[in-house]
Amino acid sequence: MKTGEPKVAIVHDWLVTYAGADRVVDCMHHVFPNAPIYTLVYDKNRMPAWFRDYDIRTTYIQKIPFASRIYKSLLPLMPRAFEALDLSEYDMVISSCSSCSKGIITRPDAVHICYCHTPTRYVWDFYYTYRNNANPLVRAVMPGQMYKLRQWDKCAADRVDYFIANSHYIANRIKKYYRRNSDVIYPCVHINEEPFVPKEDFYLVVGRFTWYKRIDLAVAACTMLNRPLIVIGAGGEAEHLRAIAGPTVRFLGGGLSDEEVRGYYLRAKAFLFPGEEDFGITPVEAQSAGTPVLAYGRGGACETVVDGQTGLLFDAQTPECLADCIRRFEAQGVSCTPDQIRDHSRRFSEQRFESEFRDYCRRRYDDWQKELYNCSHPSKEESD
Repeated sequence: MKTGEPKVAIVHDWLVTYAGADRVVDCMHHVFPNAPIYTLVYDKNRMPAWFRDYDIRTTYIQKIPFASRIYKSLLPLMPRAFEALDLSEYDMVISSCSSCSKGIITRPDAVHICYCHTPTRYVWDFYYTYRNNANPLVRAVMPGQMYKLRQWDKCAADRVDYFIANSHYIANRIKKYYRRNSDVIYPCVHINEEPFVPKEDFYLVVGRFTWYKRIDLAVAACTMLNRPLIVIGAGGEAEHLRAIAGPTVRFLGGGLSDEEVRGYYLRAKAFLFPGEEDFGITPVEAQSAGTPVLAYGRGGACETVVDGQTGLLFDAQTPECLADCIRRFEAQGVSCTPDQIRDHSRRFSEQRFESEFRDYCRRRYDDWQKELYNCSHPSKEESD
């Protein structure tokens, strides 16, 4: 049985913007600071400056012109790119995966732990929605490509020794599509410890302007009610959102600093979260500012927002249902104080994640070593 500290590698889908999954990888690197980070493509200009001090190693996809911009269109190439990574020197490989990074190949005696942000959504449960929102050319080729990718994705999941899910919602989806059990460790969220300030008369929504975030519901509901709404973000739906927005909706774009965004979290009367997400970091960020969250009652929000206490949940993704939730909030509020809401958010802190993740990896590595030892040293009864 091998003793001492394992040699560790981290594998992540891609590093092109500092979003929720990338923050998780950052915390993983805090736990294992000597571990190199392998990834499909890396855009150092769009990632935080401190990533330049990390040992980041890319696949051959990086050599394709503009790869860090067009990487999503290279989906058919991703499986082979990750399988081509030589990880034979590592005793423990940790994949951070919402796409193809779990498909890496490890030594027979190495342990592979996958932190699964979600089973690949465009391959499984969101396939039809993605196809319906795609352009005609993509819609034409998707059925054949996705048939092959589903087969590969299930085989890739079989290569994982232990799954971690980022929520119980995702654990259920791992069980559904991969037929595997998983343990839940919630992602890391930066907790806003700034002093509270008086709440102002506006609602807030933060996120990329993409269809599944359903920011259109927040814009439509606040326009319908004539309520002030501040929208922070950018993306492909900007023109549509501006077209349906009334005079009470204000767009601030996506170029604000983290400190500026936290300031808006602190001052908002409530945060609107109308999308269905695997976990959802922004509702926790809002609660860490002592701000109640009005969220669609499916997905990860059901595990981070306590209905009636730290926020309110609504049942259907329609402007009318969200508008009714806003009216309920204005009539009855929530039972928790800002201090209590912030205290609830600490369940998802970076420090908590790093501690839980370190202990989990250590335990699983020890379990794996014992299993290897028992396989190579059968008992006398087994030998007979």
